[in-house]
Amino acid sequence: MIYSDIALNAVLVTVLLDLLVLRTNMMTRGIFWLTYGLILPFQLLTNWWLTSRNIVMYSSTEIIGERLAGAPIEDLLFGFSLILITLSLWDKFSNKSM
Repeated sequence: MIYSDIALNAVLVTVLLDLLVLRTNMMTRGIFWLTYGLILPFQLLTNWWLTSRNIVMYSSTEIIGERLAGAPIEDLLFGFSLILITLSLWDKFSNKSM
């Protein structure tokens, strides 16, 4: 699998976990999108910093090719998946609901 396939599958699995397995429906809540909007600029800044200094490098044959802040679009998909699964698990297993 190439990086793009893995990123797309990560989003698909995470969304299905949120909606069908954990049933937290995090994606349907405004607080999720607010949280994601707050985290996204820092993800972009970090991606830019890591790629502009060649700390992280991507093979052009393994990504879609589009970049945002120096990193492939796929990184946004991974970031989205990580945020969604973290908040879904937190909500499911914490004493308080978001």
